Amino acid sequence: MKFSRYKEKKLVIFISFSILILVLIGFYLESLSPNFKSKAVEPKIVEIERGDSILEIGRKLKENGIIKSELVFIFEALRTGTYNKIKAGEYAFYPYQSIKEILIYLKEGRVYLRRITIPEGSTLWQIADILEKNKICKKEEFLSLAEDPIIAESFGLPGPTLEGYLYPDTYFFHKDTSPEIVIQTMVENFWRHWEKYKEIAKKQKKSLKEVIILASIVEKEALYFKEKPLIAAVYLNRLRRGMPLQADPTINYALRHFRRLTYKDYYSVKSPYNTYLNMGLPPTPICNPGEGSIKAVLFPAKVSYLYFVAKGDGTHYFSRTYKEHLRAIKRIRNKRFNKNFNSTLISGRQSIKKENL
Repeated sequence: MKFSRYKEKKLVIFISFSILILVLIGFYLESLSPNFKSKAVEPKIVEIERGDSILEIGRKLKENGIIKSELVFIFEALRTGTYNKIKAGEYAFYPYQSIKEILIYLKEGRVYLRRITIPEGSTLWQIADILEKNKICKKEEFLSLAEDPIIAESFGLPGPTLEGYLYPDTYFFHKDTSPEIVIQTMVENFWRHWEKYKEIAKKQKKSLKEVIILASIVEKEALYFKEKPLIAAVYLNRLRRGMPLQADPTINYALRHFRRLTYKDYYSVKSPYNTYLNMGLPPTPICNPGEGSIKAVLFPAKVSYLYFVAKGDGTHYFSRTYKEHLRAIKRIRNKRFNKNFNSTLISGRQSIKKENL
Protein backbone atom coordinates (compact mmCIF):
# COMPACT_ATOMS: atom_id res chain seq x y z
CA MET A 1 0.00 0.00 0.00
CA LYS A 2 2.83 2.32 0.94
CA PHE A 3 4.66 1.37 -2.27
CA SER A 4 1.58 2.15 -4.30
CA ARG A 5 1.25 5.59 -2.68
CA TYR A 6 4.91 6.28 -3.33
CA LYS A 7 4.49 5.38 -7.00
CA GLU A 8 1.40 7.54 -7.20
CA LYS A 9 3.30 10.48 -5.70
CA LYS A 10 6.12 10.02 -8.19
CA LEU A 11 3.63 9.89 -11.04
CA VAL A 12 2.01 13.14 -9.90
CA ILE A 13 5.40 14.81 -9.70
CA PHE A 14 6.32 13.47 -13.13
CA ILE A 15 3.06 14.66 -14.67
CA SER A 16 3.36 18.06 -13.00
CA PHE A 17 6.94 18.40 -14.16
CA SER A 18 5.97 17.34 -17.70
CA ILE A 19 3.15 19.86 -17.77
CA LEU A 20 5.55 22.54 -16.56
CA ILE A 21 8.04 21.62 -19.29
CA LEU A 22 5.31 21.71 -21.93
CA VAL A 23 4.10 25.08 -20.62
CA LEU A 24 7.66 26.44 -20.72
CA ILE A 25 8.21 25.06 -24.23
CA GLY A 26 4.90 26.56 -25.32
CA PHE A 27 5.83 29.89 -23.75
CA TYR A 28 9.27 29.74 -25.37
CA LEU A 29 7.90 28.94 -28.84
CA GLU A 30 5.17 31.56 -28.47
CA SER A 31 7.72 34.18 -27.42
CA LEU A 32 9.89 33.37 -30.44
CA SER A 33 7.01 34.23 -32.76
CA PRO A 34 6.27 37.84 -33.85
CA ASN A 35 4.50 40.07 -31.38
CA PHE A 36 1.98 41.20 -33.99
CA LYS A 37 0.95 39.37 -37.17
CA SER A 38 -0.55 42.24 -39.17
CA LYS A 39 1.93 44.14 -41.35
CA ALA A 40 -0.21 47.29 -41.42
CA VAL A 41 1.79 48.92 -38.62
CA GLU A 42 4.43 51.61 -38.38
CA PRO A 43 7.98 50.64 -37.36
CA LYS A 44 9.36 51.56 -33.95
CA ILE A 45 12.73 53.28 -33.88
CA VAL A 46 14.95 51.76 -31.20
CA GLU A 47 18.41 53.15 -30.48
CA ILE A 48 21.03 50.68 -29.28
CA GLU A 49 23.80 52.70 -27.70
CA ARG A 50 27.41 51.67 -27.52
CA GLY A 51 27.94 49.74 -24.28
CA ASP A 52 24.32 48.59 -23.88
CA SER A 53 24.15 45.15 -22.25
CA ILE A 54 21.96 42.36 -23.63
CA LEU A 55 19.65 42.96 -20.64
CA GLU A 56 19.24 46.66 -21.58
CA ILE A 57 18.66 45.78 -25.24
CA GLY A 58 15.98 43.25 -24.28
CA ARG A 59 14.29 45.82 -22.06
CA LYS A 60 14.23 48.44 -24.85
CA LEU A 61 12.72 45.97 -27.32
CA LYS A 62 10.07 44.87 -24.82
CA GLU A 63 9.15 48.44 -23.87
CA ASN A 64 8.65 49.30 -27.55
CA GLY A 65 6.41 46.28 -28.11
CA ILE A 66 8.86 44.58 -30.49
CA ILE A 67 9.25 41.33 -28.53
CA LYS A 68 7.00 39.38 -26.17
CA SER A 69 9.62 38.28 -23.66
CA GLU A 70 12.92 39.83 -22.59
CA LEU A 71 13.95 36.47 -21.07
CA VAL A 72 13.48 34.51 -24.30
CA PHE A 73 15.25 37.23 -26.30
CA ILE A 74 18.25 37.11 -23.94
CA PHE A 75 18.28 33.30 -24.02
CA GLU A 76 18.28 33.29 -27.84
CA ALA A 77 21.02 35.93 -27.96
CA LEU A 78 23.15 33.74 -25.65
CA ARG A 79 22.26 30.48 -27.41
CA THR A 80 23.15 31.83 -30.86
CA GLY A 81 26.27 33.69 -29.66
CA THR A 82 24.83 37.00 -30.88
CA TYR A 83 24.89 38.73 -27.48
CA ASN A 84 28.44 40.07 -27.92
CA LYS A 85 28.17 40.84 -31.68
CA ILE A 86 25.39 43.43 -31.57
CA LYS A 87 26.21 46.71 -33.32
CA ALA A 88 25.18 50.10 -31.94
CA GLY A 89 22.88 52.38 -33.88
CA GLU A 90 19.27 53.25 -34.64
CA TYR A 91 17.08 50.38 -35.80
CA ALA A 92 13.60 50.35 -37.31
CA PHE A 93 11.81 47.25 -36.00
CA TYR A 94 8.29 46.04 -36.72
CA PRO A 95 6.20 44.09 -34.20
CA TYR A 96 5.71 41.37 -36.84
CA GLN A 97 9.43 40.53 -36.87
CA SER A 98 10.59 37.37 -35.11
CA ILE A 99 13.36 37.33 -32.50
CA LYS A 100 15.55 35.44 -34.98
CA GLU A 101 15.17 38.23 -37.56
CA ILE A 102 15.72 40.94 -34.95
CA LEU A 103 18.98 39.29 -33.84
CA ILE A 104 20.16 39.10 -37.48
CA TYR A 105 19.51 42.84 -37.88
CA LEU A 106 21.42 43.62 -34.69
CA LYS A 107 24.33 41.36 -35.58
CA GLU A 108 24.69 42.66 -39.15
CA GLY A 109 24.12 46.29 -38.16
CA ARG A 110 21.16 46.87 -40.47
CA VAL A 111 20.61 50.31 -39.00
CA TYR A 112 17.73 52.65 -39.82
CA LEU A 113 18.49 55.12 -42.61
CA ARG A 114 17.02 58.59 -42.33
CA ARG A 115 15.62 60.01 -45.56
CA ILE A 116 16.68 63.60 -46.25
CA THR A 117 16.05 65.78 -49.28
CA ILE A 118 18.46 68.53 -50.30
CA PRO A 119 16.40 70.99 -52.39
CA GLU A 120 17.85 72.44 -55.59
CA GLY A 121 19.45 75.80 -54.85
CA SER A 122 20.49 74.96 -51.27
CA THR A 123 23.66 76.64 -50.02
CA LEU A 124 26.34 74.96 -47.90
CA TRP A 125 24.98 76.43 -44.70
CA GLN A 126 21.40 75.44 -45.61
CA ILE A 127 22.55 71.86 -46.24
CA ALA A 128 24.38 71.92 -42.90
CA ASP A 129 21.14 72.96 -41.18
CA ILE A 130 19.20 70.09 -42.82
CA LEU A 131 21.85 67.56 -41.77
CA GLU A 132 21.94 68.74 -38.16
CA LYS A 133 18.14 68.96 -37.92
CA ASN A 134 17.89 65.33 -39.03
CA LYS A 135 20.73 64.30 -36.65
CA ILE A 136 22.92 63.08 -39.51
CA CYS A 137 25.97 65.09 -38.45
CA LYS A 138 26.93 68.29 -36.66
CA LYS A 139 26.59 71.54 -38.61
CA GLU A 140 29.99 72.89 -37.59
CA GLU A 141 31.80 69.64 -38.43
CA PHE A 142 30.18 69.49 -41.87
CA LEU A 143 30.98 73.14 -42.71
CA SER A 144 34.59 72.86 -41.52
CA LEU A 145 35.12 70.20 -44.20
CA ALA A 146 32.84 71.66 -46.89
CA GLU A 147 34.66 75.01 -46.71
CA ASP A 148 38.16 73.52 -46.71
CA PRO A 149 40.09 74.09 -49.99
CA ILE A 150 42.15 70.93 -49.36
CA ILE A 151 38.96 68.82 -49.24
CA ALA A 152 37.73 70.40 -52.50
CA GLU A 153 41.08 69.63 -54.13
CA SER A 154 40.99 66.03 -52.92
CA PHE A 155 37.75 65.52 -54.88
CA GLY A 156 39.21 67.13 -58.02
CA LEU A 157 36.97 70.20 -57.67
CA PRO A 158 38.00 73.78 -58.54
CA GLY A 159 37.10 74.97 -55.02
CA PRO A 160 37.91 76.77 -52.83
CA THR A 161 34.81 75.26 -51.16
CA LEU A 162 32.34 72.52 -52.08
CA GLU A 163 29.61 75.08 -52.82
CA GLY A 164 27.97 74.09 -56.08
CA TYR A 165 29.22 70.51 -56.08
CA LEU A 166 27.04 68.87 -53.42
CA TYR A 167 24.34 67.51 -55.67
CA PRO A 168 20.77 68.30 -54.56
CA ASP A 169 18.91 65.01 -54.26
CA THR A 170 17.24 62.62 -51.81
CA TYR A 171 19.73 60.73 -49.64
CA PHE A 172 19.61 58.05 -46.96
CA PHE A 173 22.02 58.32 -44.04
CA HIS A 174 22.02 56.73 -40.61
CA LYS A 175 22.10 58.86 -37.48
CA ASP A 176 25.56 60.24 -36.63
CA THR A 177 27.03 59.55 -40.06
CA SER A 178 30.50 61.08 -40.32
CA PRO A 179 30.50 64.33 -42.38
CA GLU A 180 33.26 62.82 -44.54
CA ILE A 181 30.88 60.09 -45.74
CA VAL A 182 28.04 62.59 -46.29
CA ILE A 183 30.28 64.82 -48.40
CA GLN A 184 31.75 61.92 -50.35
CA THR A 185 28.27 60.59 -51.16
CA MET A 186 27.02 63.97 -52.39
CA VAL A 187 30.12 64.85 -54.41
CA GLU A 188 30.19 61.42 -56.08
CA ASN A 189 26.54 61.96 -56.99
CA PHE A 190 27.52 65.30 -58.56
CA TRP A 191 30.26 63.69 -60.66
CA ARG A 192 27.81 61.01 -61.88
CA HIS A 193 25.44 63.69 -63.16
CA TRP A 194 28.22 65.87 -64.59
CA GLU A 195 29.46 62.92 -66.67
CA LYS A 196 26.56 63.53 -69.10
CA TYR A 197 27.61 67.13 -69.75
CA LYS A 198 31.41 67.36 -69.45
CA GLU A 199 32.07 66.74 -73.18
CA ILE A 200 29.40 69.29 -74.16
CA ALA A 201 31.00 71.88 -71.86
CA LYS A 202 34.42 71.05 -73.31
CA LYS A 203 33.19 71.62 -76.87
CA GLN A 204 31.68 74.95 -75.82
CA LYS A 205 34.98 75.86 -74.12
CA LYS A 206 33.23 76.32 -70.79
CA SER A 207 35.02 75.15 -67.66
CA LEU A 208 33.31 73.15 -64.95
CA LYS A 209 33.58 76.12 -62.58
CA GLU A 210 32.08 78.57 -65.09
CA VAL A 211 29.12 76.29 -65.82
CA ILE A 212 28.33 75.61 -62.17
CA ILE A 213 28.70 79.25 -61.09
CA LEU A 214 26.32 80.42 -63.80
CA ALA A 215 23.95 77.49 -63.17
CA SER A 216 23.83 78.43 -59.48
CA ILE A 217 22.75 81.98 -60.38
CA VAL A 218 20.10 80.65 -62.77
CA GLU A 219 18.88 78.31 -60.02
CA LYS A 220 18.34 81.22 -57.63
CA GLU A 221 16.70 83.47 -60.25
CA ALA A 222 14.31 81.01 -61.92
CA LEU A 223 11.22 79.76 -60.13
CA TYR A 224 9.84 77.96 -63.19
CA PHE A 225 11.79 75.41 -65.21
CA LYS A 226 10.67 76.87 -68.57
CA GLU A 227 12.40 80.20 -67.79
CA LYS A 228 15.81 78.72 -66.95
CA PRO A 229 17.13 78.67 -70.57
CA LEU A 230 15.93 82.30 -71.01
CA ILE A 231 17.64 83.53 -67.84
CA ALA A 232 20.81 81.61 -68.75
CA ALA A 233 20.75 83.27 -72.20
CA VAL A 234 20.49 86.76 -70.62
CA TYR A 235 23.57 86.22 -68.47
CA LEU A 236 25.58 84.60 -71.27
CA ASN A 237 24.67 87.52 -73.59
CA ARG A 238 25.77 90.02 -70.93
CA LEU A 239 29.08 88.20 -70.41
CA ARG A 240 29.75 88.16 -74.17
CA ARG A 241 29.13 91.91 -74.36
CA GLY A 242 31.32 92.67 -71.34
CA MET A 243 28.36 93.86 -69.28
CA PRO A 244 28.13 93.29 -65.51
CA LEU A 245 25.82 90.43 -64.58
CA GLN A 246 23.91 92.51 -62.01
CA ALA A 247 22.41 89.37 -60.46
CA ASP A 248 20.64 90.07 -57.16
CA PRO A 249 21.17 86.55 -55.71
CA THR A 250 24.96 87.06 -55.75
CA ILE A 251 24.53 89.96 -53.30
CA ASN A 252 22.15 87.83 -51.22
CA TYR A 253 24.87 85.20 -51.04
CA ALA A 254 27.38 87.78 -49.83
CA LEU A 255 24.88 88.78 -47.13
CA ARG A 256 24.13 85.12 -46.35
CA HIS A 257 20.47 86.07 -46.44
CA PHE A 258 18.15 85.69 -49.44
CA ARG A 259 15.80 88.64 -49.04
CA ARG A 260 14.41 91.44 -51.19
CA LEU A 261 17.29 93.86 -51.81
CA THR A 262 17.14 97.63 -51.48
CA TYR A 263 18.74 100.10 -53.90
CA LYS A 264 21.40 100.79 -51.26
CA ASP A 265 22.43 97.10 -51.16
CA TYR A 266 23.56 97.18 -54.78
CA TYR A 267 26.37 99.60 -54.02
CA SER A 268 26.98 99.30 -50.28
CA VAL A 269 27.73 95.55 -50.17
CA LYS A 270 31.49 95.47 -50.70
CA SER A 271 32.11 91.88 -51.76
CA PRO A 272 33.57 90.05 -54.75
CA TYR A 273 30.09 88.44 -54.97
CA ASN A 274 28.47 91.81 -55.74
CA THR A 275 27.98 91.51 -59.52
CA TYR A 276 26.80 95.12 -59.70
CA LEU A 277 30.22 96.36 -58.60
CA ASN A 278 32.36 93.58 -60.12
CA MET A 279 32.56 92.40 -63.71
CA GLY A 280 32.29 88.76 -64.71
CA LEU A 281 31.27 85.78 -62.63
CA PRO A 282 31.44 85.70 -58.82
CA PRO A 283 34.36 83.73 -57.25
CA THR A 284 32.33 80.56 -56.58
CA PRO A 285 28.85 79.14 -57.13
CA ILE A 286 26.25 80.73 -54.85
CA CYS A 287 24.29 77.51 -54.25
CA ASN A 288 24.13 73.89 -55.36
CA PRO A 289 22.20 73.87 -58.64
CA GLY A 290 20.08 71.05 -60.01
CA GLU A 291 20.44 69.39 -63.38
CA GLY A 292 17.84 71.68 -65.01
CA SER A 293 19.95 74.77 -64.33
CA ILE A 294 23.18 73.10 -65.48
CA LYS A 295 21.45 72.04 -68.68
CA ALA A 296 20.08 75.57 -69.21
CA VAL A 297 23.62 77.03 -69.17
CA LEU A 298 24.80 74.50 -71.76
CA PHE A 299 21.63 74.73 -73.86
CA PRO A 300 20.44 78.36 -73.43
CA ALA A 301 17.51 79.81 -75.35
CA LYS A 302 18.48 81.35 -78.69
CA VAL A 303 17.40 84.88 -77.82
CA SER A 304 19.09 88.29 -77.69
CA TYR A 305 17.62 89.36 -74.36
CA LEU A 306 19.88 91.39 -72.07
CA TYR A 307 17.45 92.24 -69.25
CA PHE A 308 14.67 90.72 -67.23
CA VAL A 309 12.49 91.88 -64.36
CA ALA A 310 10.25 89.91 -62.01
CA LYS A 311 6.49 90.29 -62.51
CA GLY A 312 5.75 89.28 -58.95
CA ASP A 313 4.16 85.92 -59.77
CA GLY A 314 7.39 83.97 -60.22
CA THR A 315 7.74 84.79 -63.93
CA HIS A 316 9.66 87.59 -65.66
CA TYR A 317 9.46 90.15 -68.49
CA PHE A 318 12.46 89.79 -70.83
CA SER A 319 13.83 92.71 -72.85
CA ARG A 320 16.41 93.25 -75.59
CA THR A 321 17.16 96.91 -74.88
CA TYR A 322 17.38 99.06 -71.78
CA LYS A 323 14.50 101.17 -73.10
CA GLU A 324 12.28 98.07 -73.28
CA HIS A 325 13.46 97.09 -69.82
CA LEU A 326 12.39 100.46 -68.36
CA ARG A 327 8.96 100.07 -69.98
CA ALA A 328 8.62 96.60 -68.42
CA ILE A 329 9.52 98.01 -64.99
CA LYS A 330 6.94 100.80 -65.43
CA ARG A 331 4.28 98.27 -66.44
CA ILE A 332 4.94 96.20 -63.31
CA ARG A 333 4.86 99.27 -61.06
CA ASN A 334 1.56 100.41 -62.57
CA LYS A 335 0.09 96.94 -62.00
CA ARG A 336 1.21 96.99 -58.38
CA PHE A 337 -0.17 100.49 -57.89
CA ASN A 338 -3.54 99.55 -59.39
CA LYS A 339 -3.69 96.39 -57.31
CA ASN A 340 -2.88 98.26 -54.10
CA PHE A 341 -5.31 101.05 -54.98
CA ASN A 342 -8.14 98.57 -55.69
CA SER A 343 -7.39 96.71 -52.43
CA THR A 344 -7.52 99.98 -50.48
CA LEU A 345 -10.77 100.98 -52.24
CA ILE A 346 -12.45 97.65 -51.47
CA SER A 347 -11.25 97.80 -47.87
CA GLY A 348 -12.65 101.33 -47.55
CA ARG A 349 -16.03 100.32 -48.95
CA GLN A 350 -16.23 97.40 -46.51
CA SER A 351 -15.48 99.76 -43.61
CA ILE A 352 -18.27 102.16 -44.73
CA LYS A 353 -20.74 99.24 -44.92
CA LYS A 354 -19.82 98.15 -41.39
CA GLU A 355 -20.30 101.70 -40.10
CA ASN A 356 -23.73 101.96 -41.78
CA LEU A 357 -24.73 98.67 -40.17
